[in-house]
Amino acid sequence: MSDHDDDSAVSEPSSTTTRNCGNRDGPGSYTLSHADVRSGAVPTSAEARAKRRIAALEEELQTMKEGRGTKLRKTTYFNAQGRAIRRMVILYTNLEDLIVENDRRYEESLADGSVERNTLEQDRLQHGYVVLSQTLPWIHTKFSEFDIDDSDDMIKKLKKGGNAARGDDTSTLKDLIAAWVNQDFHPSHLLRSDDKQARGFAHDVCGRLLCPAEWDWTDDRVKAGIRDRTSDFIVSENSWPMFVYKNYSFDSNDMEKGLFKSKILVQAFKAVFTSPSSAKEADGDGDGADIIENNRRARRALTQVKVKTCVASIINMRKVTARSIAYVVCQVRFALSSVSSWRTIEGDFDYEAFWNNIVDFFEAVPGPVARRRVDTLLEWWTRKIFGKNHREDLTPEVVSRMSVTALAEQRQVLEDAAFDSLA
Repeated sequence: MSDHDDDSAVSEPSSTTTRNCGNRDGPGSYTLSHADVRSGAVPTSAEARAKRRIAALEEELQTMKEGRGTKLRKTTYFNAQGRAIRRMVILYTNLEDLIVENDRRYEESLADGSVERNTLEQDRLQHGYVVLSQTLPWIHTKFSEFDIDDSDDMIKKLKKGGNAARGDDTSTLKDLIAAWVNQDFHPSHLLRSDDKQARGFAHDVCGRLLCPAEWDWTDDRVKAGIRDRTSDFIVSENSWPMFVYKNYSFDSNDMEKGLFKSKILVQAFKAVFTSPSSAKEADGDGDGADIIENNRRARRALTQVKVKTCVASIINMRKVTARSIAYVVCQVRFALSSVSSWRTIEGDFDYEAFWNNIVDFFEAVPGPVARRRVDTLLEWWTRKIFGKNHREDLTPEVVSRMSVTALAEQRQVLEDAAFDSLA
């Protein structure tokens, strides 16, 4: 009898025998006659049992491998996608706060249909959720599909990826900004990429760039007051530092003039979102270059050479946004400071509040006139970073006014008129 027949039914067990395992006819086979009296189990060969155990274990191992593989793929995907979170959406705020605010607003609209006046912080959170959904278009669907444990796990992985990207950018800019300061300002004490203690207000050039714009760093009283941290010269997030202004100069009669147009900001933005090498081209208006397409062409041309995909390509970024500027400004300030590890509070300076102030400048405008100025500034940034291409501006409304569409409409009108005349 073969191993496959070992479990088949046999004659009833004998009352006179406690256990009878049958007669062995040859190697690996049995002639079964009785089941075990106590358990009712039909005897099977050790070889057959071993094969079945091995098969079961192999199936279990495969299932575990597939589970680990799926989990690993999800972890890798969410970590990679999360690298856009800090750069594009929120630098300090928790993702959960954005979700809670969006839920709150939606539930209130369902309850009575009214739109209540919200606080500036609530508006900032809600706009953050919208930006999150634009940056990661799939995330809103995932929140609906996942149960609470899976959603929490996804958020945890996204934040891990975001924090890792922020750390990478911090490390990169620490080195690059030292080189840029040495090259552009020729300080008597050159900055070292591996030494942050010598930066900050202790260093004359870093101090000038970090100095609140309303004060004159060349005034010895100002310089001494800042360094001694006197009550007359408190450096906080409530002042725009000089490094955010074009040519690092400030007009007290027009404080918006040149704001967020400095060379060092453009260099840092390019280093983070396009490539460190592209930061060398910070003075021109992009020279008509399409950074995204150039990156793709480089990868296609150098098939034998690994070409790193730029961040802007990965996240399909074609325009500079307010929150990406705020991210870079905070990174540059940290790189110029003497603080060695990333933190929210540095002395009297609150980075989270500083990031909020920058975002509010762009998003919480007082009216349409300010909105036009902000839009013009963002267009200037997009041109600086991505060149002079405007394909993203070819909306259906814009295309509808162009000659190809207009001609198609004219031809259709003539065709309809000819048809009506024959009717």
